[in-house]
Amino acid sequence: MNKTFSLRFAVLLWLLGSWLASPAQAADAMSPQALHAPWDELLHKYVTPDGMVDYQGLLDEEDKLLDYLMAVRKTAPNEQTWAPADIQAFWINVYNASTVYMVLQYYPVSSVNDIRMKGRSYSPWEFAGVTVGGQDYSLNQIEREKLSARFHDPRIHFALVQGASSGPRLLNEAYNGAHLQQQLEQQTRSFINDPARNMLGSQQASISSLFSFYAAEFGEQAQVLEFLNRYARVPLAAATPISYLPFSWNLNDRHTQAEIQALRK
Repeated sequence: MNKTFSLRFAVLLWLLGSWLASPAQAADAMSPQALHAPWDELLHKYVTPDGMVDYQGLLDEEDKLLDYLMAVRKTAPNEQTWAPADIQAFWINVYNASTVYMVLQYYPVSSVNDIRMKGRSYSPWEFAGVTVGGQDYSLNQIEREKLSARFHDPRIHFALVQGASSGPRLLNEAYNGAHLQQQLEQQTRSFINDPARNMLGSQQASISSLFSFYAAEFGEQAQVLEFLNRYARVPLAAATPISYLPFSWNLNDRHTQAEIQALRK
């Protein structure tokens, strides 16, 4: 047998063994901060301060994003050694990175609603295409089971990014357990006071449809107004009527629609 081939085959077996290491071993071998460092680097480089994504630029480093997701594939949060905030940050990062990677597989695309998985038989939110610690999840499963059901924190809905221009802005840094509370507060306050997403006035509140999508968590009008008043720069009266703004699923791309269309030709 050719010696060069033998060496390459040995290296391949070693790499395969590394990828098949148990989730617990992988989680113990790397701190949460170190795990998310590659994702953090990509966010700093390709996401603008106002949360728009340079998908075209990211395509040039798609392999780095894939490497990060492959690291996640063999990592499950260690319930014994990870703080709850680290676990919460982990799942937010996985959700957002998986969403961005999904968009890259179909880019250039004008809207995330144009994406259909497996020959249009699955929506991108229901397709079980995210693997963590050997377990397959859909994006909706991560949102519902790993975040909402466990942490009961509605602020996560301003951190999870659907790739839509009316949705929350993608934070240009990875979520970090040590700073998670500040990051969630920042994202929530920024979203609520953004006039492109919520129009808050003393006589009328026209708010994001996100509050309607997750009505079970935000509650009735009185509870929604109470939540808004925790963050709104202009206080809302208890009797302020609420309406919901149309939700645009156009891609949160820093490039214009005309530029995206030109890429598709």
